Amino acid sequence: MNGVERSIFKTCDIRGIYGHDLDEGTAYLLGRAVGSQSRGQRVVVGADLRPSSPIMARSLVNGVLRSGADVVDLGQVPTSLFYYAKQRLQAHGAVMVTASHNPARYNGFKVMIGDLPISPDELDALRVTMENGEFAEGLGNYSRADLVDEYQDSLLQAFDLQHGARQVVVDAGNGSLWQLAPALLEARGLRVERLFCTPDGTFPNRDPNPAQATNLLDLRQRILATDAELGIAYDGDGDRVIFVDGRGRVQPADRTLVLFVRHLLPGAPGAGVVYDLKSSSIVAEEVEAAGGVPLMERSGYSFIKRRLLAEEALLAGELSGHYFFQALGGDDALYATLLLLQVLDKLGATFAEAIDTVPVYPITPDIRIPCPAERARRLLDELQAAFAEYPVNTRDGVRIQFTDGWALVRQSVTEPLVTLRYEAHSREALEEIQHLVRESSPTLHALLVSIGQ
Repeated sequence: MNGVERSIFKTCDIRGIYGHDLDEGTAYLLGRAVGSQSRGQRVVVGADLRPSSPIMARSLVNGVLRSGADVVDLGQVPTSLFYYAKQRLQAHGAVMVTASHNPARYNGFKVMIGDLPISPDELDALRVTMENGEFAEGLGNYSRADLVDEYQDSLLQAFDLQHGARQVVVDAGNGSLWQLAPALLEARGLRVERLFCTPDGTFPNRDPNPAQATNLLDLRQRILATDAELGIAYDGDGDRVIFVDGRGRVQPADRTLVLFVRHLLPGAPGAGVVYDLKSSSIVAEEVEAAGGVPLMERSGYSFIKRRLLAEEALLAGELSGHYFFQALGGDDALYATLLLLQVLDKLGATFAEAIDTVPVYPITPDIRIPCPAERARRLLDELQAAFAEYPVNTRDGVRIQFTDGWALVRQSVTEPLVTLRYEAHSREALEEIQHLVRESSPTLHALLVSIGQ
């Protein structure tokens, strides 16, 4: 039996603190397991900019080769390019060494085997193989591939932007899109102000998660100082994007999704749009108004993408900043960026002007509370029992539907915490829902007190 830390196996990927929860040995065992499932076939491997990623990638590659699968090594690339490469090279498997938006001390792996994102059951099967050491034996072939130019050309050819003189600020967060994002936009004629566009996987300037508005203070200030009309913030591995308007307002991803819905759905009447259950009710309302079918799904990359593919949906969005497109068969932050610019060109508007046409209900941000898994499960059980007479969705945590709003309490798939989120049609209703949910659960009441709420 091989010693593998089980806590690193999350719902959608593998993630933990490098040198504590996982290391090169973990990478090698994962390579053996993936290689065993892909023996005689091709596996694409990429890595982000974290200091530990090249070391982990080498061990992973050795494991895949030792189990008889071929490896195409992409080197250090953004995750969006990694997905492009898997499809372009028709690889059976793919492993990206990254901890995505987590701080620098973390690392991990995004895994694909076959055409779909890995499921929790498939991830668990890899864990069992890693622990048991029941690997295929062989010696695969190794090669390298540089698809950066080809990938960039494919994006440029997909969009015909008419108003390229827009002034934008690109905040790469020192992550994987440090070079490609500003170069791509400049190739389209935009005037680009660079912020944190030097590669540094220790992320010295901001946390690599742009979905937390507090991480974008420098971007907001730079937008105002340069009179830019749009700020574009990417996460650590470059597959998520958050947009900030010319007034320095960080716009939630579900509001930008509405602009995409209005732009794309008229050309595909009756098509589905997938959105995660943390999104505002405005998304479903706008999808229906545009003649589409709203499809609510649990949060998490693999769940959203699987639903997109299973439903043959037109597009999908996740509040974390992932945007998925039928045209790509998946997500791409740079594609989403160019699509937004195309939307603004068509409207003849700035981002601030366009986003102000999207209705707003009173909604809270994610309220994140540290919470061990056992206590989180107790909390969810309490809420489900307390609101048994209400419409409750338990696809991911507990989402309670009220007459004039909803409440969501869910356990994070990547961190030991719970997140709370509330929305209502009025401020008064929002406060009432929050109070009702809080008082229905002793565990929730204690957790909120613990963070001073």
